[in-house]
Amino acid sequence: MIRYSPGLEVWGEPLATLRRIQDEINRAFGDQRFTPSAEFPPINIWRSTDGVVVTAEIPGIALETVDLTVHQNTLTLKGRREPDVKEPDVSYHRRERTYGPFSRSIALPFAVDSEKVRASAQNGILTIELPRPETDKPRKIKINPV
Repeated sequence: MIRYSPGLEVWGEPLATLRRIQDEINRAFGDQRFTPSAEFPPINIWRSTDGVVVTAEIPGIALETVDLTVHQNTLTLKGRREPDVKEPDVSYHRRERTYGPFSRSIALPFAVDSEKVRASAQNGILTIELPRPETDKPRKIKINPV
C-alpha cells in the first residue's frame, strides 16, 4: 500500500495528491489490457445477456487432442501441442514456439446451459458458444396497477 504524507504541494494545490494517485493508477493499469498473455492458448471472451462466446487461438493443434469441459460457471480447455518433428541431425538455431500439454480454466460470469454449448474451429481459431439458461437470464417484470 502506498501512503502519501501531506507535503507543501497539498497546500499549494488541493488536488495534487489525487492527481499523483491517478497518475500511478494509469501507469499501473493503462497499458495492461493490450499486453499479450503468457498463458496458452490466448483467449478472448464476449458476454451478453444470452450467453458467453470464448475464442482461443490453437493453430497447428489437432482438434482430436483438445478437450473442452463445462461445469457450472467454469470452462476448461485442455490439449497438447506436439513438437515439430525434424531430422535427427538438425539442431535448432532459435526455438520460440512452445509445445507440450496446456490447460486453461476460465471462470464465466454466470452458469451456462451445458447441454447447448457449441464449439467450432476455423483457421486455427476455436470458437465456443456458451448459452445462458433461460431460468438464469434476467427478465423484465411488469408492474400491475392496484
